[in-house]
Amino acid sequence: MTLEQYWVLGLVLGLVGLLSCTRLPASWAFASVALLSYVSNSLSLNELSSSFTDSSLLTLVLLLLSSVALEKTRLISWVGLQLSRGGLRSVLTKLWVSTSVLSSFTANTAVVASLIGAIKRNQRYAPSKLMLPMAFAATFGGTLTLIGTSTNLVINSFLDRAGLPLLHFFSTTGVALGVVLAGMLMLWLIADRLPITEKPDEEGALPYFLEARIKTGSSLIGKTVAEAGLRHLRKLFLAEIQRGDDTIIPVTPETVLQQDDILLFAGDMESVAVLQEIEGLSLYGHHTMNGQSLAEAIVSHSSSLNGMSLKDARFRERFDAVVVAVRRGHERLQGGLGSIVLQAGDALLLVPGKQFCSRQQVLEKEFLLVNGVDSATRLSSRRSGWVLAGFAAVVGLAMFEQLPLLKGLTLFVTGLLLTGVVSLSELKRRFPIDIVLIVGGALSLSQAMGNSGISALLAKEMVLGFSGVQLTLVVAGIYLLTLLLTELMSNNAAAALVCPIAISLAQGLGIDPMPFIMAVLFGASASFISPWGYQTNLLVFTVGNYRLRQYVGVGIPMAIAYSLAVLVLIPLLFPFQPL
Repeated sequence: MTLEQYWVLGLVLGLVGLLSCTRLPASWAFASVALLSYVSNSLSLNELSSSFTDSSLLTLVLLLLSSVALEKTRLISWVGLQLSRGGLRSVLTKLWVSTSVLSSFTANTAVVASLIGAIKRNQRYAPSKLMLPMAFAATFGGTLTLIGTSTNLVINSFLDRAGLPLLHFFSTTGVALGVVLAGMLMLWLIADRLPITEKPDEEGALPYFLEARIKTGSSLIGKTVAEAGLRHLRKLFLAEIQRGDDTIIPVTPETVLQQDDILLFAGDMESVAVLQEIEGLSLYGHHTMNGQSLAEAIVSHSSSLNGMSLKDARFRERFDAVVVAVRRGHERLQGGLGSIVLQAGDALLLVPGKQFCSRQQVLEKEFLLVNGVDSATRLSSRRSGWVLAGFAAVVGLAMFEQLPLLKGLTLFVTGLLLTGVVSLSELKRRFPIDIVLIVGGALSLSQAMGNSGISALLAKEMVLGFSGVQLTLVVAGIYLLTLLLTELMSNNAAAALVCPIAISLAQGLGIDPMPFIMAVLFGASASFISPWGYQTNLLVFTVGNYRLRQYVGVGIPMAIAYSLAVLVLIPLLFPFQPL
């Protein structure tokens, strides 16, 4: 081996060590390796820049940015409504199928994040019984299509770099359908053992005070509070009703609702979306709410708002923003939202207008802090339809090879910006810089391995090591290696490390690399046992308040069902063929 080969091999081993044994973010590790490869002349500046502007990487970035708008549509709300009807296995089946389908066409992380609110509002079953199945369904479903998970596009980048045929939109669908079915069957078997947890109150979940009015002609008129489904909303409590000059407090399940009743709620940040989804209710300042991102502002001690109500302060005119909720520590506020006398330290949840951020000097004087929050109002039904139709058109044109996915997503995201469905600040906040650094760094390292000849050398050694071993066992070995790595680091990092090795091994054996590629692809998505292996796992592990034992108790059966289906179906659908 030459000195350069030793250096590149050291970079590879150092990267594995950093990812496996330290808490250094994977993005930092991959970016550092890419930089060291360039500084040491293991790859040129053009090769480095091309790694970070790879077409599959750009497609992935645009897909994740598109999901910002998809999260705002009414589709997620509709799915949530379906989860309140039927027995446990019926609900789990609907949840499994709907989440799998949604995850096959958009980022599964976005699907999970969007569905968490709907699951928390489920009135029939404890959220913890549904959150883990939902997260695993998103992982299973993400393998159905090329754009279902970022890992598939990462692998496509390596195929492109190696000059091999790229994955088509439905290349993975045959194996993935069997995988999704196996997971659903396993879920039926363990349904009765799904854990129930209780989420303790947290400082970050302090109650907001919200106001909603029953609109003219609302279907809620004449119904009792219980019949209207307003009695047992999770993390949303109907505190009082204002009816003309009268105040109804406490509100009983038998209270009959009337037109123009003002309903006063206490709830968390997600309550804005909850109330917006209830037909027949309009929120305070509702006519400006159509998909905007929310912002939280803290009233300062020197603010002119102190001692004034929202109405008297003419808040909308002064700041080009509508207050939809107010929070004052753990205190339960009373009276209409517009009549609350503001105090220093009050947190206001805002729907900002177009001129809100431009009034920087005014904001700095009046508020201690103005933060964007990872929540937004729902789009109207009409705008939701246009967004979903636009995304479906982009995907459909790509499926039938009429318009490249990269071009279609570029037009789609541009349209979202021009129509105000998403804002530039939202896209900046959600820009997936970590994924860019991981994928770009991995492609750079792969290029350095090829330039130095270390890839060919490793492939030669592996071919010798696997001589006489059945190819099905080789595929199983690659799958299990990728599965192990994805539990230790992340799915994209595992795919980035194993994919070049799998390609070189297949070429060294003189066979079509597709079975090996599939092993890497499905192995990188097989993160079920550890909550830290994948971001959706960690998200539901935290929100669902699971204990590690409860998580593993569900994760192991799902991993077994997934792995058996993968190892049986890959050799059947992707037979070994000579190059």
